[in-house]
Amino acid sequence: MSNRASPQAPPQGVRGHTEAPKREPHVGCDGCLARHLSVCASLPQEETRDLEAAAGKLRLPAGATLAREGAPRREVYTVTSGMLRQVRVLADGRRLVAGFLQAGDFIGLTGSTLHRHTIEAISDTALCAFPLQGMRALCERHPELGAGVLDHAFHALDASETNQMALARMTPLERLAGFLLDMARRQHQRGGEEDRVELPMTRADIGDHLGLTVETVSRSFTRLRREDFVHFDDPHHIELRAPDRLRALVQSTG
Repeated sequence: MSNRASPQAPPQGVRGHTEAPKREPHVGCDGCLARHLSVCASLPQEETRDLEAAAGKLRLPAGATLAREGAPRREVYTVTSGMLRQVRVLADGRRLVAGFLQAGDFIGLTGSTLHRHTIEAISDTALCAFPLQGMRALCERHPELGAGVLDHAFHALDASETNQMALARMTPLERLAGFLLDMARRQHQRGGEEDRVELPMTRADIGDHLGLTVETVSRSFTRLRREDFVHFDDPHHIELRAPDRLRALVQSTG
């Protein structure tokens, strides 16, 4: 994790974007490419009218902030396109990127009344926004939606715990290989090419997510490319040339 941020300064990666998120009326769930991945899929298509009536559309330009750590939670969100990062600045000034949110991910119901992370748009991003109390009422009215929200929360918790346990045992090269494989899997679920990864985030973001310095991330990318695990001319577009070898590299820590 980097040590360039301070508790008083905005988290690294915020570019001082002052444009307010753009809110629009919700136009309905028909044609939503993220629906099958989101908690909304818990509701049958014919029962989505209550959900549509409660929702609004939110658009964030790259660099904009959706929520700040410590601010009251008033809404929950489903990401429909783009990517965001969840950031926390630790007491010693280091920045932690807790995760990257993509289409279908739910930013939502937790036990806290405050946001635990600052949430920033890495690329132009669209979300469905629901008032917090309105979503709770919908979950009571539609138990299948409530079950979907709980399933999503449990899955996210399990994934976070598994990731933290794995990182504790992995070398920097193994951490980066595992990150690329996970991003490739998630993006393939969203219609991306199976062996290609889009990385709109910076190398600093990746380092602060994996607990590595920027220099270590860059050296690890260079080694993976030199040994023909991956290929890239643009650091934001990665071709996985040997996914089986990458998986073997990661599994060697088990």
